Amino acid sequence: MKNLLSFFLLVVQTHSVTPVIHTLQYFRTASSQVPNFPEYVSVGYVDEVEMSYYDSNIRKAESKQDWMNKITAENPNYWQRATEANFVAEHVYKDNIETFKKHFNQTGGVHTYQEMYGCEWNDETDEVKGWEQYGYDGEDFISLDMKTWTYIAAKQQAFPSKLSWDQNTFLRDSNKYYYTELCPSYLKKYVEYGKKVLMRTELPEVFLLQKTPSSPVSCMATGFYPDRADLFWRKDGEQILEDVEHGELLPNHDGTFQMSVELKVEVTAEVEGKDLVTKLERKSILSNASHEGNVSVTATLAVLAAVVLLAAPIIIIFIIKCRRSRQAQYDPAAGDGGNELSERREG
Repeated sequence: MKNLLSFFLLVVQTHSVTPVIHTLQYFRTASSQVPNFPEYVSVGYVDEVEMSYYDSNIRKAESKQDWMNKITAENPNYWQRATEANFVAEHVYKDNIETFKKHFNQTGGVHTYQEMYGCEWNDETDEVKGWEQYGYDGEDFISLDMKTWTYIAAKQQAFPSKLSWDQNTFLRDSNKYYYTELCPSYLKKYVEYGKKVLMRTELPEVFLLQKTPSSPVSCMATGFYPDRADLFWRKDGEQILEDVEHGELLPNHDGTFQMSVELKVEVTAEVEGKDLVTKLERKSILSNASHEGNVSVTATLAVLAAVVLLAAPIIIIFIIKCRRSRQAQYDPAAGDGGNELSERREG
């Protein structure tokens, strides 16, 4: 049995020397006849952490992170301007839905109009990229080509918008300025504000549970951050894909994450620097079975040992790909997107 256990390890590795791609993005949704949902919602994210919010019920742009309030030190009217810009965009988006319903020959019913826009910044190469995409009723509608600064219509009904927006030279210049300069500058500022939260590294706790002596052992890693992680079996340096069942990557209430994978091993955990190594020891398994049932577990593992001892060592690896310690003259959080949506009308 000791020989069997020596073949299994659970390792948590962090990669803190790799470059990080930071992101600033906004999601805006306008809807009609959706029960118990605001007609307009705008949410901003930095590195996938929610940092700003506005909807048509509260009619106020709000900070969702304490560190975002630092912006008022240099811009006292920041949140007021964000509120005003979203209030205008709210009415424009609702008007757009009515226009699109005519383009699609629709009358009543539930309809949604969505936009996703933002930028990313590589903190090592300083490279920046932007995106601006629209959807209607859950399908692609129109998007901005960041090379030509013209729009691509995904639907025939989007061509009137494309023609109108492409002919607007002020809009083109504003888009170029926003996505190449303004958006990245705000992103860098927000990352600096929230670096203690956004660039932290938290190693997971590891738990194993076996429901019955004959069932697989479920290994769960929880409490890790960021979410760039993977959990897998490896043999002879190669990842094993067969007979391994992975759980989903799920968020915890405290902003960390968890994931699981089923296996037939037993573990205890110890930390070595930034690697979390979990040795497989029979006494570590949490089981729903009675004490007598543990005898059956031992017998099962003993049979497994006869097979494993003939094979090469197998290791289960948990890797956290960690961050180092994803237009117009409006602030990004104001929700105008730098694309004149607060002034443009469909028609």
